[in-house]
Amino acid sequence: MTIQTIINKSLKRVELEGKLLTPDFYAEAFCIEANKAGMMVEDCHQVSKLSATLNKELQKELTQYRVKTMSEFARFLISKLNRMNPTTCSAMLESQNNLIKRVLQVVSVLHNREASELARKSIDMLSSTTSPVQIDQYRQLWVNFITTYDDSFLQKLKQFTDVDTTDLAKTISNINSEISVATGDNKVFDLTKISMLLVSSLVPSIASSVNDEIANLSEKIRTNPSLLESASIENEIRTAISLRIALDKKSVKEMIESLDGVLDKLSLRLIDIIESADSSNIEIKKIKKELESYNEESEVNFSSAHKKLYTIAVALEQNTQLLSIDLKKHSQEVELLGNKISKLEQELESVRQESKEDFLTKLYNKRALDEFFTMKDAEYERYGRNYSVVMFDLDHFKSVNDMYGHEAGDAVLTAFAAILKQEARSVDIVGRYGGEEFIAILSETDTQGGVVFAEKVRKYVQKARFMYKGKRIEVTVSSGVSERKKHVSLKALINSADEYLYKAKKDGRNRVAYK
Repeated sequence: MTIQTIINKSLKRVELEGKLLTPDFYAEAFCIEANKAGMMVEDCHQVSKLSATLNKELQKELTQYRVKTMSEFARFLISKLNRMNPTTCSAMLESQNNLIKRVLQVVSVLHNREASELARKSIDMLSSTTSPVQIDQYRQLWVNFITTYDDSFLQKLKQFTDVDTTDLAKTISNINSEISVATGDNKVFDLTKISMLLVSSLVPSIASSVNDEIANLSEKIRTNPSLLESASIENEIRTAISLRIALDKKSVKEMIESLDGVLDKLSLRLIDIIESADSSNIEIKKIKKELESYNEESEVNFSSAHKKLYTIAVALEQNTQLLSIDLKKHSQEVELLGNKISKLEQELESVRQESKEDFLTKLYNKRALDEFFTMKDAEYERYGRNYSVVMFDLDHFKSVNDMYGHEAGDAVLTAFAAILKQEARSVDIVGRYGGEEFIAILSETDTQGGVVFAEKVRKYVQKARFMYKGKRIEVTVSSGVSERKKHVSLKALINSADEYLYKAKKDGRNRVAYK
Protein backbone atom coordinates (compact mmCIF):
# COMPACT_ATOMS: atom_id res chain seq x y z
CA MET A 1 0.00 0.00 0.00
CA THR A 2 1.41 3.41 -1.00
CA ILE A 3 1.65 6.43 1.29
CA GLN A 4 -0.85 8.25 -0.97
CA THR A 5 -3.41 5.49 -0.39
CA ILE A 6 -2.96 5.84 3.39
CA ILE A 7 -3.38 9.61 3.11
CA ASN A 8 -6.62 9.19 1.13
CA LYS A 9 -8.00 6.67 3.63
CA SER A 10 -7.05 9.00 6.52
CA LEU A 11 -8.95 11.89 4.96
CA LYS A 12 -11.94 9.61 4.38
CA ARG A 13 -11.86 8.41 8.03
CA VAL A 14 -11.91 12.00 9.34
CA GLU A 15 -14.89 12.76 7.10
CA LEU A 16 -16.83 9.61 8.10
CA GLU A 17 -16.26 10.28 11.82
CA GLY A 18 -17.69 13.78 11.36
CA LYS A 19 -14.54 15.52 12.62
CA LEU A 20 -13.00 18.75 11.43
CA LEU A 21 -9.86 18.40 9.32
CA THR A 22 -7.42 19.62 11.98
CA PRO A 23 -3.77 18.50 12.33
CA ASP A 24 -4.55 16.46 15.47
CA PHE A 25 -7.54 14.62 13.98
CA TYR A 26 -5.64 14.01 10.75
CA ALA A 27 -2.57 12.70 12.59
CA GLU A 28 -4.75 10.33 14.64
CA ALA A 29 -6.51 9.00 11.54
CA PHE A 30 -3.20 8.69 9.63
CA CYS A 31 -1.63 6.60 12.40
CA ILE A 32 -4.67 4.28 12.54
CA GLU A 33 -4.58 3.68 8.80
CA ALA A 34 -0.78 3.24 8.80
CA ASN A 35 -1.01 0.61 11.55
CA LYS A 36 -3.78 -1.19 9.63
CA ALA A 37 -1.56 -1.21 6.55
CA GLY A 38 1.37 -2.60 8.54
CA MET A 39 3.51 0.49 7.85
CA MET A 40 5.85 1.64 10.63
CA VAL A 41 5.73 5.42 11.03
CA GLU A 42 7.98 6.73 13.79
CA ASP A 43 5.83 9.80 14.54
CA CYS A 44 2.87 7.54 15.30
CA HIS A 45 4.78 5.92 18.20
CA GLN A 46 6.21 9.07 19.82
CA VAL A 47 3.68 9.02 22.66
CA SER A 48 4.43 5.40 23.62
CA LYS A 49 8.20 6.01 23.44
CA LEU A 50 8.07 9.16 25.59
CA SER A 51 5.58 7.72 28.09
CA ALA A 52 7.99 4.82 28.68
CA THR A 53 10.48 7.37 30.10
CA LEU A 54 8.01 8.49 32.83
CA ASN A 55 7.52 6.81 36.18
CA LYS A 56 4.90 4.08 36.56
CA GLU A 57 2.43 6.33 38.34
CA LEU A 58 2.41 8.83 35.45
CA GLN A 59 2.24 5.98 32.93
CA LYS A 60 -0.83 4.69 34.74
CA GLU A 61 -2.47 8.12 34.58
CA LEU A 62 -1.68 8.35 30.86
CA THR A 63 -3.46 5.04 30.34
CA GLN A 64 -6.47 6.15 32.40
CA TYR A 65 -6.82 9.39 30.41
CA ARG A 66 -6.29 7.52 27.12
CA VAL A 67 -3.64 9.89 25.86
CA LYS A 68 -2.94 9.04 22.22
CA THR A 69 -1.59 12.14 20.45
CA MET A 70 1.39 14.38 21.10
CA SER A 71 -0.95 17.30 21.67
CA GLU A 72 -2.78 15.38 24.43
CA PHE A 73 0.56 14.26 25.85
CA ALA A 74 1.79 17.87 26.02
CA ARG A 75 -1.42 19.08 27.69
CA PHE A 76 -1.12 16.26 30.21
CA LEU A 77 2.44 17.26 31.16
CA ILE A 78 1.49 20.97 31.34
CA SER A 79 -1.42 20.19 33.66
CA LYS A 80 0.93 18.16 35.89
CA LEU A 81 3.42 21.06 35.99
CA ASN A 82 0.67 23.60 36.81
CA ARG A 83 -0.64 21.63 39.75
CA MET A 84 0.12 23.62 42.91
CA ASN A 85 -2.39 21.99 45.25
CA PRO A 86 -2.92 18.21 44.79
CA THR A 87 -6.14 18.23 46.82
CA THR A 88 -7.67 21.06 44.79
CA CYS A 89 -6.52 19.43 41.55
CA SER A 90 -8.04 16.10 42.52
CA ALA A 91 -11.37 17.72 43.32
CA MET A 92 -11.20 19.67 40.05
CA LEU A 93 -10.53 16.52 38.03
CA GLU A 94 -13.37 14.67 39.75
CA SER A 95 -15.81 17.52 39.05
CA GLN A 96 -14.66 17.77 35.44
CA ASN A 97 -15.04 14.03 35.05
CA ASN A 98 -18.63 14.14 36.35
CA LEU A 99 -19.43 17.08 34.11
CA ILE A 100 -18.03 15.36 31.01
CA LYS A 101 -20.07 12.25 31.78
CA ARG A 102 -23.26 14.29 31.88
CA VAL A 103 -22.34 16.17 28.70
CA LEU A 104 -21.69 12.90 26.86
CA GLN A 105 -24.97 11.51 28.17
CA VAL A 106 -26.87 14.50 26.79
CA VAL A 107 -24.96 14.56 23.50
CA SER A 108 -26.34 11.07 22.75
CA VAL A 109 -29.84 12.63 22.43
CA LEU A 110 -28.75 16.08 21.28
CA HIS A 111 -31.40 17.58 18.97
CA ASN A 112 -32.58 20.48 21.08
CA ARG A 113 -31.75 24.20 21.01
CA GLU A 114 -31.76 24.41 24.80
CA ALA A 115 -29.19 21.61 25.02
CA SER A 116 -27.03 23.23 22.34
CA GLU A 117 -27.01 26.54 24.21
CA LEU A 118 -26.13 24.83 27.51
CA ALA A 119 -23.35 22.91 25.78
CA ARG A 120 -21.90 26.14 24.37
CA LYS A 121 -21.90 27.79 27.80
CA SER A 122 -20.27 24.70 29.33
CA ILE A 123 -17.50 24.78 26.72
CA ASP A 124 -16.91 28.47 27.44
CA MET A 125 -16.78 27.70 31.15
CA LEU A 126 -14.29 24.86 30.71
CA SER A 127 -12.12 27.06 28.50
CA SER A 128 -11.62 29.59 31.29
CA THR A 129 -10.26 29.41 34.82
CA THR A 130 -12.99 28.10 37.07
CA SER A 131 -13.62 26.52 40.45
CA PRO A 132 -14.99 23.09 41.40
CA VAL A 133 -18.14 24.80 42.72
CA GLN A 134 -18.82 26.41 39.31
CA ILE A 135 -18.21 23.12 37.52
CA ASP A 136 -20.57 21.34 39.88
CA GLN A 137 -23.26 23.97 39.20
CA TYR A 138 -23.05 23.26 35.47
CA ARG A 139 -23.08 19.53 36.15
CA GLN A 140 -26.36 20.00 38.02
CA LEU A 141 -27.78 21.99 35.07
CA TRP A 142 -27.02 19.01 32.81
CA VAL A 143 -28.58 16.62 35.33
CA ASN A 144 -31.73 18.78 35.38
CA PHE A 145 -31.86 18.81 31.58
CA ILE A 146 -31.48 15.08 31.06
CA THR A 147 -34.06 14.21 33.76
CA THR A 148 -36.71 16.60 32.38
CA TYR A 149 -36.02 16.13 28.68
CA ASP A 150 -39.02 14.87 26.69
CA ASP A 151 -38.60 13.70 23.08
CA SER A 152 -42.20 12.50 22.63
CA PHE A 153 -42.72 15.26 20.05
CA LEU A 154 -40.70 13.11 17.62
CA GLN A 155 -43.56 10.61 17.55
CA LYS A 156 -45.57 13.12 15.53
CA LEU A 157 -43.25 12.28 12.63
CA LYS A 158 -44.55 8.70 12.59
CA GLN A 159 -47.30 9.72 10.16
CA PHE A 160 -44.54 10.48 7.62
CA THR A 161 -41.84 7.86 8.30
CA ASP A 162 -40.25 5.48 10.80
CA VAL A 163 -38.75 7.49 13.66
CA ASP A 164 -35.25 6.58 14.88
CA THR A 165 -34.52 8.68 18.00
CA THR A 166 -30.91 7.49 17.99
CA ASP A 167 -30.27 8.79 14.46
CA LEU A 168 -32.25 11.94 13.63
CA ALA A 169 -30.32 12.48 10.39
CA LYS A 170 -31.59 9.10 9.16
CA THR A 171 -35.16 9.99 10.20
CA ILE A 172 -35.07 13.28 8.27
CA SER A 173 -33.55 11.50 5.29
CA ASN A 174 -36.41 8.99 5.36
CA ILE A 175 -38.96 11.83 5.40
CA ASN A 176 -37.29 13.51 2.43
CA SER A 177 -37.20 10.21 0.53
CA GLU A 178 -40.88 9.48 1.15
CA ILE A 179 -41.92 13.01 0.20
CA SER A 180 -39.79 12.72 -2.95
CA VAL A 181 -41.48 9.43 -3.87
CA ALA A 182 -44.95 10.80 -3.18
CA THR A 183 -44.51 14.12 -5.00
CA GLY A 184 -41.79 13.42 -7.58
CA ASP A 185 -39.58 16.17 -6.16
CA ASN A 186 -38.34 17.55 -2.83
CA LYS A 187 -41.26 19.89 -2.15
CA VAL A 188 -43.36 19.45 1.00
CA PHE A 189 -47.10 19.19 0.63
CA ASP A 190 -49.03 22.43 1.11
CA LEU A 191 -52.28 21.12 2.60
CA THR A 192 -54.09 24.41 1.94
CA LYS A 193 -53.34 24.26 -1.79
CA ILE A 194 -54.10 20.54 -1.93
CA SER A 195 -57.41 21.08 -0.14
CA MET A 196 -58.45 23.80 -2.62
CA LEU A 197 -57.58 21.53 -5.55
CA LEU A 198 -59.59 18.72 -4.01
CA VAL A 199 -62.60 20.98 -3.40
CA SER A 200 -62.44 22.13 -7.04
CA SER A 201 -62.35 18.52 -8.23
CA LEU A 202 -65.53 17.73 -6.27
CA VAL A 203 -67.57 20.26 -8.26
CA PRO A 204 -69.56 18.43 -10.98
CA SER A 205 -68.11 19.26 -14.38
CA ILE A 206 -71.40 18.82 -16.26
CA ALA A 207 -74.20 19.19 -13.72
CA SER A 208 -75.19 22.75 -12.87
CA SER A 209 -74.98 22.38 -9.06
CA VAL A 210 -73.76 20.17 -6.19
CA ASN A 211 -75.85 18.41 -3.55
CA ASP A 212 -75.71 19.04 0.20
CA GLU A 213 -73.28 16.20 1.00
CA ILE A 214 -70.67 17.42 -1.48
CA ALA A 215 -71.18 21.03 -0.36
CA ASN A 216 -70.75 20.12 3.34
CA LEU A 217 -67.59 18.08 2.72
CA SER A 218 -66.11 20.85 0.54
CA GLU A 219 -66.72 23.37 3.31
CA LYS A 220 -65.11 21.10 5.92
CA ILE A 221 -61.98 20.63 3.84
CA ARG A 222 -61.80 24.31 2.85
CA THR A 223 -62.01 25.55 6.47
CA ASN A 224 -59.79 22.83 7.95
CA PRO A 225 -57.19 21.49 5.44
CA SER A 226 -55.51 19.40 8.16
CA LEU A 227 -58.43 16.97 7.88
CA LEU A 228 -56.64 15.54 4.83
CA GLU A 229 -54.10 14.01 7.23
CA SER A 230 -56.87 11.99 8.89
CA ALA A 231 -57.66 8.49 7.64
CA SER A 232 -61.35 8.98 8.55
CA ILE A 233 -61.86 11.54 5.78
CA GLU A 234 -61.04 8.98 3.07
CA ASN A 235 -64.51 7.39 2.99
CA GLU A 236 -66.22 10.77 2.84
CA ILE A 237 -64.06 11.81 -0.12
CA ARG A 238 -64.77 8.52 -1.93
CA THR A 239 -68.51 9.02 -1.37
CA ALA A 240 -68.33 12.62 -2.60
CA ILE A 241 -66.52 11.53 -5.78
CA SER A 242 -69.20 8.92 -6.45
CA LEU A 243 -71.94 11.53 -5.90
CA ARG A 244 -70.19 13.99 -8.20
CA ILE A 245 -69.99 11.42 -10.99
CA ALA A 246 -73.64 10.45 -10.40
CA LEU A 247 -74.73 14.09 -10.70
CA ASP A 248 -72.81 14.46 -13.96
CA LYS A 249 -74.35 11.28 -15.34
CA LYS A 250 -77.84 12.37 -14.34
CA SER A 251 -77.36 15.78 -15.93
CA VAL A 252 -76.07 14.25 -19.18
CA LYS A 253 -78.97 11.81 -19.22
CA GLU A 254 -81.49 14.65 -18.86
CA MET A 255 -79.74 16.65 -21.58
CA ILE A 256 -79.74 13.69 -23.97
CA GLU A 257 -83.40 12.86 -23.26
CA SER A 258 -84.45 16.47 -23.84
CA LEU A 259 -82.35 16.78 -26.95
CA ASP A 260 -83.57 13.40 -28.25
CA GLY A 261 -87.18 14.53 -27.89
CA VAL A 262 -86.62 17.75 -29.79
CA LEU A 263 -84.53 16.02 -32.47
CA ASP A 264 -87.10 13.24 -32.94
CA LYS A 265 -89.93 15.70 -33.53
CA LEU A 266 -87.79 17.93 -35.70
CA SER A 267 -86.46 14.98 -37.71
CA LEU A 268 -89.98 13.72 -38.46
CA ARG A 269 -91.05 17.18 -39.53
CA LEU A 270 -87.99 17.65 -41.74
CA ILE A 271 -88.53 14.24 -43.40
CA ASP A 272 -92.09 15.22 -44.22
CA ILE A 273 -90.90 18.52 -45.66
CA ILE A 274 -88.16 16.88 -47.77
CA GLU A 275 -90.52 14.19 -49.07
CA SER A 276 -92.87 16.92 -50.32
CA ALA A 277 -90.07 18.99 -51.80
CA ASP A 278 -92.27 21.09 -54.03
CA SER A 279 -94.35 22.26 -51.11
CA SER A 280 -91.50 22.72 -48.63
CA ASN A 281 -91.82 26.49 -48.47
CA ILE A 282 -95.55 26.18 -47.93
CA GLU A 283 -95.02 23.68 -45.09
CA ILE A 284 -92.44 25.90 -43.41
CA LYS A 285 -94.75 28.90 -43.63
CA LYS A 286 -97.51 26.73 -42.17
CA ILE A 287 -95.27 25.96 -39.19
CA LYS A 288 -94.68 29.71 -38.71
CA LYS A 289 -98.39 30.41 -38.89
CA GLU A 290 -99.18 27.72 -36.32
CA LEU A 291 -96.52 29.06 -33.96
CA GLU A 292 -97.77 32.63 -34.35
CA SER A 293 -101.24 31.47 -33.28
CA TYR A 294 -99.91 30.67 -29.80
CA ASN A 295 -99.80 33.43 -27.20
CA GLU A 296 -99.62 33.78 -23.46
CA GLU A 297 -103.46 33.57 -23.21
CA SER A 298 -103.55 30.15 -24.89
CA GLU A 299 -104.65 27.12 -22.92
CA VAL A 300 -101.10 25.84 -23.07
CA ASN A 301 -98.31 28.13 -21.87
CA PHE A 302 -95.98 27.70 -24.81
CA SER A 303 -94.09 30.97 -24.64
CA SER A 304 -90.58 29.61 -24.06
CA ALA A 305 -91.00 26.72 -26.51
CA HIS A 306 -92.63 29.08 -28.98
CA LYS A 307 -89.59 31.35 -29.14
CA LYS A 308 -87.17 28.48 -29.68
CA LEU A 309 -89.24 26.67 -32.29
CA TYR A 310 -90.13 29.89 -34.09
CA THR A 311 -86.43 30.66 -34.38
CA ILE A 312 -85.86 27.19 -35.89
CA ALA A 313 -88.69 27.74 -38.40
CA VAL A 314 -87.28 31.10 -39.46
CA ALA A 315 -83.85 29.51 -39.86
CA LEU A 316 -85.36 26.73 -42.02
CA GLU A 317 -87.05 29.30 -44.18
CA GLN A 318 -83.89 31.29 -44.69
CA ASN A 319 -81.45 28.48 -45.31
CA THR A 320 -81.92 24.75 -44.77
CA GLN A 321 -78.16 24.31 -45.02
CA LEU A 322 -77.66 26.41 -41.90
CA LEU A 323 -80.00 24.06 -40.07
CA SER A 324 -77.90 21.08 -41.17
CA ILE A 325 -74.75 22.74 -39.81
CA ASP A 326 -76.52 23.54 -36.56
CA LEU A 327 -77.67 19.93 -36.16
CA LYS A 328 -74.14 18.69 -36.74
CA LYS A 329 -72.90 21.08 -34.07
CA HIS A 330 -75.41 19.69 -31.55
CA SER A 331 -74.41 16.18 -32.54
CA GLN A 332 -70.77 17.02 -31.84
CA GLU A 333 -71.68 18.48 -28.45
CA VAL A 334 -73.55 15.30 -27.53
CA GLU A 335 -70.56 13.26 -28.64
CA LEU A 336 -68.24 15.40 -26.51
CA LEU A 337 -70.53 14.90 -23.51
CA GLY A 338 -70.50 11.16 -24.10
CA ASN A 339 -66.70 11.13 -24.32
CA LYS A 340 -66.47 13.13 -21.10
CA ILE A 341 -68.70 10.65 -19.26
CA SER A 342 -66.65 7.77 -20.65
CA LYS A 343 -63.45 9.44 -19.46
CA LEU A 344 -64.91 9.97 -15.96
CA GLU A 345 -65.89 6.31 -15.80
CA GLN A 346 -62.40 5.27 -16.93
CA GLU A 347 -60.79 7.50 -14.27
CA LEU A 348 -63.00 5.98 -11.58
CA GLU A 349 -62.12 2.46 -12.73
CA SER A 350 -58.44 3.39 -12.82
CA VAL A 351 -58.56 4.67 -9.22
CA ARG A 352 -60.27 1.45 -8.14
CA GLN A 353 -57.71 -0.69 -9.95
CA GLU A 354 -54.76 1.21 -8.51
CA SER A 355 -55.83 0.44 -4.95
CA LYS A 356 -53.65 -2.28 -3.46
CA GLU A 357 -55.04 -2.23 0.08
CA ASP A 358 -57.91 -4.30 1.35
CA PHE A 359 -60.50 -1.81 2.64
CA LEU A 360 -61.47 -3.80 5.75
CA THR A 361 -58.24 -5.39 7.04
CA LYS A 362 -55.73 -2.82 5.67
CA LEU A 363 -53.63 -5.75 4.42
CA TYR A 364 -52.57 -6.16 0.79
CA ASN A 365 -55.47 -7.17 -1.47
CA LYS A 366 -55.45 -9.93 -4.11
CA ARG A 367 -54.29 -7.57 -6.84
CA ALA A 368 -51.27 -6.51 -4.77
CA LEU A 369 -50.52 -10.11 -3.78
CA ASP A 370 -50.51 -11.17 -7.44
CA GLU A 371 -47.90 -8.48 -8.15
CA PHE A 372 -45.76 -9.62 -5.20
CA PHE A 373 -46.02 -13.23 -6.39
CA THR A 374 -44.77 -12.19 -9.84
CA MET A 375 -41.85 -10.29 -8.28
CA LYS A 376 -40.91 -13.12 -5.88
CA ASP A 377 -41.06 -15.71 -8.63
CA ALA A 378 -38.83 -13.57 -10.84
CA GLU A 379 -36.26 -13.42 -8.01
CA TYR A 380 -36.49 -17.20 -7.63
CA GLU A 381 -36.01 -17.82 -11.37
CA ARG A 382 -33.08 -15.42 -11.63
CA TYR A 383 -31.27 -15.73 -8.30
CA GLY A 384 -32.65 -18.97 -6.84
CA ARG A 385 -34.12 -17.18 -3.79
CA ASN A 386 -36.50 -19.70 -2.27
CA TYR A 387 -39.69 -18.65 -0.51
CA SER A 388 -42.69 -20.28 1.10
CA VAL A 389 -46.42 -19.65 0.86
CA VAL A 390 -48.84 -20.15 3.76
CA MET A 391 -52.57 -20.08 3.01
CA PHE A 392 -54.87 -19.43 6.01
CA ASP A 393 -58.62 -19.94 6.29
CA LEU A 394 -60.72 -19.09 9.37
CA ASP A 395 -62.65 -22.20 10.44
CA HIS A 396 -66.48 -22.12 10.37
CA PHE A 397 -66.41 -18.40 9.57
CA LYS A 398 -69.88 -18.49 8.01
CA SER A 399 -71.33 -19.57 11.34
CA VAL A 400 -69.79 -16.45 12.95
CA ASN A 401 -71.66 -14.24 10.48
CA ASP A 402 -74.87 -16.22 10.90
CA MET A 403 -74.75 -16.22 14.72
CA TYR A 404 -73.33 -12.78 15.52
CA GLY A 405 -73.86 -10.78 12.33
CA HIS A 406 -71.57 -9.46 9.61
CA GLU A 407 -70.23 -6.67 11.84
CA ALA A 408 -68.87 -9.31 14.21
CA GLY A 409 -67.42 -11.19 11.22
CA ASP A 410 -65.67 -8.01 10.06
CA ALA A 411 -64.27 -7.50 13.57
CA VAL A 412 -62.86 -11.05 13.57
CA LEU A 413 -61.26 -10.56 10.14
CA THR A 414 -59.68 -7.28 11.28
CA ALA A 415 -58.33 -8.88 14.48
CA PHE A 416 -56.87 -11.82 12.57
CA ALA A 417 -55.20 -9.41 10.14
CA ALA A 418 -53.57 -7.67 13.11
CA ILE A 419 -52.22 -11.03 14.34
CA LEU A 420 -50.70 -11.76 10.93
CA LYS A 421 -49.03 -8.33 10.87
CA GLN A 422 -47.64 -8.86 14.36
CA GLU A 423 -46.18 -12.30 13.68
CA ALA A 424 -44.78 -11.52 10.21
CA ARG A 425 -41.24 -10.24 9.69
CA SER A 426 -40.54 -6.97 7.92
CA VAL A 427 -39.43 -8.93 4.82
CA ASP A 428 -42.63 -11.03 4.74
CA ILE A 429 -45.79 -10.11 2.83
CA VAL A 430 -49.27 -10.78 4.24
CA GLY A 431 -52.58 -10.09 2.55
CA ARG A 432 -56.23 -10.98 2.25
CA TYR A 433 -56.77 -13.32 -0.70
CA GLY A 434 -60.57 -13.13 -0.50
CA GLY A 435 -63.37 -13.65 2.05
CA GLU A 436 -61.89 -15.33 5.13
CA GLU A 437 -58.83 -16.57 3.24
CA PHE A 438 -55.40 -14.99 3.81
CA ILE A 439 -51.91 -15.56 2.38
CA ALA A 440 -48.40 -15.04 3.75
CA ILE A 441 -45.39 -14.93 1.40
CA LEU A 442 -42.29 -15.73 3.50
CA SER A 443 -38.98 -14.63 1.97
CA GLU A 444 -35.91 -16.88 2.15
CA THR A 445 -37.97 -19.53 3.98
CA ASP A 446 -38.39 -23.27 3.37
CA THR A 447 -41.34 -25.50 4.30
CA GLN A 448 -40.20 -25.98 7.91
CA GLY A 449 -39.86 -22.24 8.40
CA GLY A 450 -43.33 -21.76 6.95
CA VAL A 451 -44.74 -24.40 9.34
CA VAL A 452 -43.15 -22.62 12.32
CA PHE A 453 -44.79 -19.35 11.25
CA ALA A 454 -48.17 -21.02 10.61
CA GLU A 455 -48.12 -22.78 14.00
CA LYS A 456 -47.33 -19.52 15.80
CA VAL A 457 -50.33 -17.87 14.15
CA ARG A 458 -52.58 -20.88 14.79
CA LYS A 459 -51.71 -21.01 18.51
CA TYR A 460 -52.08 -17.24 18.84
CA VAL A 461 -55.58 -17.39 17.30
CA GLN A 462 -56.60 -20.35 19.46
CA LYS A 463 -55.60 -18.53 22.66
CA ALA A 464 -56.83 -15.08 21.63
CA ARG A 465 -60.02 -13.60 23.04
CA PHE A 466 -62.11 -12.38 20.12
CA MET A 467 -64.71 -10.16 21.79
CA TYR A 468 -67.75 -8.52 20.21
CA LYS A 469 -70.26 -6.54 22.26
CA GLY A 470 -69.17 -8.32 25.43
CA LYS A 471 -69.41 -11.80 23.92
CA ARG A 472 -66.42 -14.02 23.24
CA ILE A 473 -66.27 -15.60 19.79
CA GLU A 474 -64.38 -18.89 19.53
CA VAL A 475 -62.11 -18.74 16.47
CA THR A 476 -59.58 -21.20 15.02
CA VAL A 477 -57.61 -21.19 11.79
CA SER A 478 -56.36 -23.85 9.38
CA SER A 479 -53.43 -23.46 6.99
CA GLY A 480 -51.47 -25.13 4.22
CA VAL A 481 -47.71 -24.64 3.60
CA SER A 482 -45.60 -25.10 0.45
CA GLU A 483 -42.19 -23.87 -0.71
CA ARG A 484 -41.26 -22.72 -4.20
CA LYS A 485 -38.28 -24.95 -5.01
CA LYS A 486 -40.42 -28.08 -4.73
CA HIS A 487 -42.71 -26.96 -7.57
CA VAL A 488 -42.27 -26.39 -11.29
CA SER A 489 -44.19 -23.11 -11.41
CA LEU A 490 -45.80 -20.39 -9.35
CA LYS A 491 -49.25 -21.71 -10.21
CA ALA A 492 -48.28 -25.16 -8.98
CA LEU A 493 -46.96 -23.66 -5.74
CA ILE A 494 -50.22 -21.81 -5.02
CA ASN A 495 -52.32 -24.86 -5.93
CA SER A 496 -50.20 -26.99 -3.59
CA ALA A 497 -50.66 -24.62 -0.64
CA ASP A 498 -54.40 -24.54 -1.38
CA GLU A 499 -54.56 -28.35 -1.45
CA TYR A 500 -52.77 -28.61 1.89
CA LEU A 501 -55.20 -26.05 3.30
CA TYR A 502 -58.08 -28.22 2.08
CA LYS A 503 -56.40 -31.24 3.71
CA ALA A 504 -56.12 -29.37 7.04
CA LYS A 505 -59.84 -28.59 6.82
CA LYS A 506 -60.70 -32.17 5.94
CA ASP A 507 -58.56 -33.61 8.78
CA GLY A 508 -60.48 -31.68 11.44
CA ARG A 509 -59.46 -28.01 11.11
CA ASN A 510 -57.34 -25.96 13.55
CA ARG A 511 -54.14 -27.47 12.14
CA VAL A 512 -51.27 -26.94 9.70
CA ALA A 513 -50.91 -29.28 6.70
CA TYR A 514 -47.73 -29.67 4.66
CA LYS A 515 -45.42 -32.23 3.11
